[in-house]
Amino acid sequence: ALSPQPESEVFEITDFTTASEWERFISKIEEVLNDWKLIGISSGKPLDKGIFTTGTWEEKSDEISFADFKFSVTHHYLVQEASDKDGKEELGEDTLPLPMQDLLCMNNDFPPRAHCLVRWYGLREFVVIAPAANNDAVVSESKCNLLLSSISIALGNTGCQVPLFVQIHHKWRRMYVGECQGPGVRTDFEMVHLRKVPSQYTHLSGLLDIFKTKIGCPLTPLPPVSIAIRLTFVLQDWQQYFWPQQPPDIDALVGGEVGGLEFGKLPFGACEDPISELHLATTWPHLAEGIVVDNDVYSDLDPLQAPQWSVRVRKADNPQCLLGDFLTEFFKLCRRKESTDEILGRSAFDEEGKEVADITHALSKLTEPAPVPIPKLSVTNMVHSAKKKIRKHRGVDESPLNNDVLNTILLFLFPDAAEKLADVFENRASSSAGNNPPPENEDYNLFSQFKSAPSDSLTYKLALCLCMINFYHGGVKGVAHLWQEFVLEMRYRWENNYLIPGLANGSPDLRCCLLHQKLQMLNCCIERKKARDEGKRGSMSDRSPGGASGDGARGGDHSGDNPDKEKEFGKSWESWSDSEEEFFECLSDTEDLKGNGQENGKKGAKESVNLKPEGRLHPHGKLMLLHPGEPLYVPITQEPAPMTEDLLEEQSEVLAKLGTSAEGAHLRARMQSACLLSDMESFKAANPGCCLEDFVRWYSPRDYIEEEVVDEKGNKVIRGELSARMKIPSNMWVEAWETAKPVPARRQKRLFDDTREAEKVLHYLAVQKPADLARHLLPCVIHAAVLKVKEEEALEDISSVKKIIKQIISHSSKVLRFPSPEDKKLEEIIAQIMSVEAIIARARSLKAKFGVEKCESEEEKEDLQRFVNSLLEQPEVSVIGAGRGPAGSIIHKLFVNAQRVPAVPPLEEELRRSGSQEERRQGVQSEFPPPTGREVILRTSVPRPAPYSKALPQRMYSVLTREDFRLAGAFSADTTFF
Repeated sequence: ALSPQPESEVFEITDFTTASEWERFISKIEEVLNDWKLIGISSGKPLDKGIFTTGTWEEKSDEISFADFKFSVTHHYLVQEASDKDGKEELGEDTLPLPMQDLLCMNNDFPPRAHCLVRWYGLREFVVIAPAANNDAVVSESKCNLLLSSISIALGNTGCQVPLFVQIHHKWRRMYVGECQGPGVRTDFEMVHLRKVPSQYTHLSGLLDIFKTKIGCPLTPLPPVSIAIRLTFVLQDWQQYFWPQQPPDIDALVGGEVGGLEFGKLPFGACEDPISELHLATTWPHLAEGIVVDNDVYSDLDPLQAPQWSVRVRKADNPQCLLGDFLTEFFKLCRRKESTDEILGRSAFDEEGKEVADITHALSKLTEPAPVPIPKLSVTNMVHSAKKKIRKHRGVDESPLNNDVLNTILLFLFPDAAEKLADVFENRASSSAGNNPPPENEDYNLFSQFKSAPSDSLTYKLALCLCMINFYHGGVKGVAHLWQEFVLEMRYRWENNYLIPGLANGSPDLRCCLLHQKLQMLNCCIERKKARDEGKRGSMSDRSPGGASGDGARGGDHSGDNPDKEKEFGKSWESWSDSEEEFFECLSDTEDLKGNGQENGKKGAKESVNLKPEGRLHPHGKLMLLHPGEPLYVPITQEPAPMTEDLLEEQSEVLAKLGTSAEGAHLRARMQSACLLSDMESFKAANPGCCLEDFVRWYSPRDYIEEEVVDEKGNKVIRGELSARMKIPSNMWVEAWETAKPVPARRQKRLFDDTREAEKVLHYLAVQKPADLARHLLPCVIHAAVLKVKEEEALEDISSVKKIIKQIISHSSKVLRFPSPEDKKLEEIIAQIMSVEAIIARARSLKAKFGVEKCESEEEKEDLQRFVNSLLEQPEVSVIGAGRGPAGSIIHKLFVNAQRVPAVPPLEEELRRSGSQEERRQGVQSEFPPPTGREVILRTSVPRPAPYSKALPQRMYSVLTREDFRLAGAFSADTTFF
């Protein structure tokens, strides 16, 4: 160190022990090798045949730096079963390190998928040191030498026997230099990479010369060199195969089937050939030097004579497939922002510029008592006018869907519209359409996993139609137009009491998507309204929501006269009707106050007199009333109101918000007890003089506890009493019982106000944007796509596809079960479905190319089918019987046809092929194109550098393609005797 005062003498100490950057770098390499336990003798079994492809490769990485230049160190290795540790001691001192033995092993030449160093040198493990950043490169020669000497020192210091490589030059060149050390032996890995190939290296004899020169072996008769050669031929044009599938023709779609596309079914298959190239590798695995001639004038290497053939196919990148396109396009709809009105121009319901308020208001007028005769206002007129108005705003031909397409779709969705007879509606409403899986089939029940809709339902068909229209008929505009027509049809059916076809009867199925539930809800409303209207078909004036109060009284007496008549009918609210005036709308609260004073008075008076029983269904059979001792009658009750999941959610939210205050509790009780109250009133009407205990015994038997007691006379009698929860003061049941009046179901306020509920559903449908629709229906479309893929796979029987389909189903059922799933997850599902479609399309393409269907013999057909399936699943498939097997001869023909010049008539070609061996050899050039790739591996074991050195493995790999030429050599030398 320099002293601050040079005048005073300071004793300087130069510390020669501090490490330079270079030494630090070497010690870092050694540290990593130590951490990874790559120190000492490597042991293992000789490599099995094909293990490089079937085995598992792993790698681990670390980062080190040389000054401020960062390198990544990666250890690549084939995972092997642990060999016995004791084996190490038996190894003699002269045993070669494992990597050197691997250089000569012939079991894994030309692996189809492997790291380039594995392909070039046949190593089972190695370590690579490369610049960490992708654009960094070690280009200067001095730096390359510095790195090489670093690894050489690190290997020597640690006694590591794993080869160490350094990547030099730019990454794309894949240039590596490396070294492997063992006791007294060393192998150097070197490489040449050229753009332009010197002509003497394009054939075997030239390569042998360069190999021998490089070894520079002092022995005169050189030990024999073993040779492995592989020629690769690429077939790109399948001239005789016109790819069969055209995208379906749009205009013809209305006529039913087109391009294999039926209305209401999803399309399937690739629009272009999903297999772009076939690579044939012809291999001579073990040739001794001198057996074949291959020089600049003549070659013995006829691909047809090669002992081994293997094939791989190059798949087209993301081929365009119909099902995938359909799904992707439909999914894009989910991101649209526009509402239906914005898409179709001003609202279709605007009268010439006169703003009519929201259609729901316009139509609510229909449900109020109005002086206007109903037919004039009916929606039937509107249905036909929707289209006219769209046209009026747009010019005649601009309506997104033309009439034919629209009518085809509407008939497909509503098959009952063809026959306008009401009784046909009855039969058709419940029957399903189409050839779908039977309901007990697991495929049919997919809807409950996907939260979609059954595959024979209207919702499901609607999803498919929207999907198709979005793709072929005007995209989002077409979707908006069809939806508008659909909503009008729904309203028309509600107005005219026509049930909606393709929906299961009964209350909404909560396993289905919300849209499906809404349609089912509308159907429930139509069913109730229809049953109600049937009673008053004769008189139009009774259409008003509440009949006059006088009617109410009269109706009561009417049924009172004939109680038995009601027993004949089933329990359900819709199913009974005595006479025209038998049904009554619920009286609205205001009418209750103004119009019904006298009726309430009447009831009060009647209460004292014995009431006539009303609204009986049938006697209970077992139970008697406790006090009068008469038989207990089961009353006709109102069905509870059906609910869709959003209503249930809303209700539970309201109940939760009411809180715990007394008022809240009271309100909550009232909300929850509407149904209970209605049943109590029906019960009181059917059983005059009954008490709460009677009701509880019928309605909730567990709340009536009976026990045997001994009375004062000593007889055992059964005494019953209400359960503890029923005796809580001001209990909901007691309160309800006290407020309940004896009113039969027919005259009660409706629990289910179908008019209001239907209007709510219709409004909900009317305000859906195309994007909302797409979100609602996407589960149905995915469901349909999965069924389609399953159906297509069944024809091909590809085991890997079966697995993927199972994954798709479990993935989808997880994602779709929740409301509004994330886009990314939905995209993943669609991508999985697309990948399956591509695999099936590839299978079909290969089946066509290899003529699997044309095979005469069953056995041959099975062999070919197996061959095609393995081509899809394995990176490379060996051809049984090479060029002479059934697959081989087909591949040969494919190449011949691709090479054939159109001018040569096929007959001459046949004659030429049946010529002599020699003629055929000349013909080789025309039957196969020049090879795209030539690979040669030369191996031998010779003493280097001196005649008395140990005989060590030498190996050189050469690859020649159109654009470059590479030599990769591993040359070993004896470091003890030289």
